[in-house]
Amino acid sequence: MTQALDSLLDLLDLERIEQDIFRGVSRPSLVPRVFGGQVAAQALVAAGRTVPDDRPAHSLHAYFLRPGDAGAPIVYTVDRIRDGRSFTTRRVVAVQHGQPIFHLSASFQTYEEGLEHQEPMPPAPDPRTLPDAEEMLPKYAHLFGDPEVPRRLSEARAAVDLRYVNEPPYAAAVSGPSEPRSQVWFRTNGRLDGERDQPMLHICLATYVSDMTLLDSVLLAHGRGGWAVGDVVGASLDHAMWFHRPFRADEWLLYDQESPTAQGGRGLGKGRIFTEDGRLAVSVIQEGVVRVPHGRTAG
Repeated sequence: MTQALDSLLDLLDLERIEQDIFRGVSRPSLVPRVFGGQVAAQALVAAGRTVPDDRPAHSLHAYFLRPGDAGAPIVYTVDRIRDGRSFTTRRVVAVQHGQPIFHLSASFQTYEEGLEHQEPMPPAPDPRTLPDAEEMLPKYAHLFGDPEVPRRLSEARAAVDLRYVNEPPYAAAVSGPSEPRSQVWFRTNGRLDGERDQPMLHICLATYVSDMTLLDSVLLAHGRGGWAVGDVVGASLDHAMWFHRPFRADEWLLYDQESPTAQGGRGLGKGRIFTEDGRLAVSVIQEGVVRVPHGRTAG
């Protein structure tokens, strides 16, 4: 296990301060606020700590209410909404400085047999043939106005090996608008084993990663490079995930993403996460703020 992954797992190992109250810390983000994927993953960890181990999460629905302060702890309060024979429902509120910054509802289910079908996995190259961040970022360093951006990108994603199938969104600032679709392969930079090899932790890690690139397809449609090149200001508004089939976050997963619409300063992203052998593991939908800074033309 890499040091970066070990640090991320420590971040998700919340402190229990009361029966249904947990405390988490943050780490520096790419933008001056707490990374949304971190808050979502930590909230799901808090909810999962109050649910029997044989009931993994099957869905979550969340709202980002306020920017998080990376320099202050986050307190997660879990409300035990329902404990049924097959399903368990939890509500989590994340609080900082006396105000809610995030709200999550999650549902958990005991495994059972049922009808089975899925969409086919779309074509994608072998992830091992694609450049990792260390190989890719120097190629685009000239696009960033701030020379610290490549280092911050590399550090923020050191725990996750994330590989773009095509060019990353910040290249769109030069190449121009393209089809609003994006694909990335990802897995943790290290193997989960021992006490940390738990189904819920794999789900929480996928939740963390799911917020990294989902709105990329919105940027591609307009030839925008995003915060890294300063031509878009954005933030997550809401986030929903459905966990269909078991998967491992430390094995290659294909994140196939698209944007059906953008309007009113908001953009919608839809994603499907497939295992390398073609099983549809997760579906994701997110809407986010996508604003063009003052003085730049909205294309």
